[in-house]
Amino acid sequence: MNEEKFPGPIRVPLTTAKEWEKRYDDDTTVEDLKNKVKSYLIPRESLELVLKLGTEAVRAYIGINDDNEKTLLFVGAKYDEKTGKYVDVYGPPEGMVEGGDVVYDGSRPSPPF
Repeated sequence: MNEEKFPGPIRVPLTTAKEWEKRYDDDTTVEDLKNKVKSYLIPRESLELVLKLGTEAVRAYIGINDDNEKTLLFVGAKYDEKTGKYVDVYGPPEGMVEGGDVVYDGSRPSPPF
């Protein structure tokens, strides 16, 4: 992916996001300093969509997307008084071909972006 195609897909099916999270969890490579991710370029649309969920908080999961880039996956989080923990709140699938809940992405690691 290059900057001309930024931000790329914003809505990511929950099933795909879970694959990306697992890929990150299973990654045992150590980054060299030249390629070490220091920040993320995040499209405004991703933040606006997750904020539209009206939750008190936002959780960012780390994943590795299909281009083998580390990425942040955004979901809303609301406090559950019964459990005393924050629970994930996913976005509606509007505009998605696969259907189901979505998380929001579009972020790109820096470097190189």
